[in-house]
Amino acid sequence: MKTLQFLVIGKNQEILDTLKRIIENNEGWKAEIKSEESLCYDYLKENQVDIVLLSSGLEEQFEKDIKVFCENLDQEVKVIDHYGGGSGLLKNEVYALFPNLQP
Repeated sequence: MKTLQFLVIGKNQEILDTLKRIIENNEGWKAEIKSEESLCYDYLKENQVDIVLLSSGLEEQFEKDIKVFCENLDQEVKVIDHYGGGSGLLKNEVYALFPNLQP
């Protein structure tokens, strides 16, 4: 099974912690969480990331900027706008991007 590396970005620490727990409850899924937007760019340049998960509390301009940044990286990074809905929705969002990973 492919290991998926997530970068979860948001402003609510409780939600970020919950998303990390939900993500890492899936075999082979690992998550790094960031609440400071400025740190995300260097993290993406220095680490292999498969999915950037945008959570709540982010400014609209940052969301646009980080999407463009991800498109211009040497690696393929997919972006999910995730604003809640539970673990089932999150899995469906991931499987829509990586259909070969569906059980």
